[in-house]
Amino acid sequence: MNDLPRRKSLRALAAAAALAVTGVATPLALAQGGWPTKPVTIIVPFPAGGGTDAFARPLSAALTKQLGQQVLVENKAGAGGTVGAGIAARAAPDGYTFFMGGAHHAIAPSMYPKLDYDIEKDFVPVGLVSNVPQVIVVHPGKVAANTLPELLADLRANPGKRNYGSAGNGSSHHLAGELFKMQSKTFITHIPYRGAGPMLQDLIAGQVDMAFDGLGSSAGHIRGGRIKAIAVAAAKRAAAFPDIPTAAEAGMPDYVVSTWYGLWAPKGTPKEAVDKMAAAMKAVMNTPELKQTWLNLGTDVPELFGEAFGKFVNSEIKRWAAVVKASGAKLD
Repeated sequence: MNDLPRRKSLRALAAAAALAVTGVATPLALAQGGWPTKPVTIIVPFPAGGGTDAFARPLSAALTKQLGQQVLVENKAGAGGTVGAGIAARAAPDGYTFFMGGAHHAIAPSMYPKLDYDIEKDFVPVGLVSNVPQVIVVHPGKVAANTLPELLADLRANPGKRNYGSAGNGSSHHLAGELFKMQSKTFITHIPYRGAGPMLQDLIAGQVDMAFDGLGSSAGHIRGGRIKAIAVAAAKRAAAFPDIPTAAEAGMPDYVVSTWYGLWAPKGTPKEAVDKMAAAMKAVMNTPELKQTWLNLGTDVPELFGEAFGKFVNSEIKRWAAVVKASGAKLD
């Protein structure tokens, strides 16, 4: 009797057992085992309580159910989101670490002279999570203005005396403020924070006068009356906030800014993991539950995945580079 087939089978089983013992996860092993086979981590480069977190938490909970494995959010804050991006870029590309960044990371290449990552070269684009209009918000006890013309009159009467908080140097909040100053010919002092969450806490407490925030992170505070919305920087009014006028309606037709968030994987991540994550995102973001959550946060569900999302990121990098140059924005 020829034992050769049996010996080959035993050797294959032994090799598989050795692979399991060592814990090495190669792309081939992933494909054979079926991704995911263990918990997945999404690195969020800002503290809890900000706009990125507002979308990452419900998305990760929905993905946990969709994928059958725990999807965890890990906050790694610092330097306008660039610290967390660097950590994610250096993570093992095994399909179990993803990165949720956004508009801040399209701005960073123009603001930071040295970055330890390249958002286009060191990551694989998975999909756009949300595209939220910016909203001009003020502390109701410190700024009496209720409309954009009233706010502009206040700023022009008090040059340099008003300040605005941002999620950090080079964040979309920072550049939205610089673009506003440039277009309105006003001067407001920039106060950078380590994320939108801490910035909003100080805005609510009256430590800063105003902010140019993503509607997603400000929505609950606007509804609660803790901060006052002046205008949304969008082409049309937000469906969830139909009473807030657009900046265009209030006299600034070119002031259109959004804070968008997206998901990437470290370069080298197995295609199976990237494709399955994109498919899972598309599935959960089109459920009634997440559609309503996104609506409550001031935005619709986008449909932009893979290469199309990558092209969008590239166009945003070019757009913000032009804004940085024209406004003369600098790190504070």
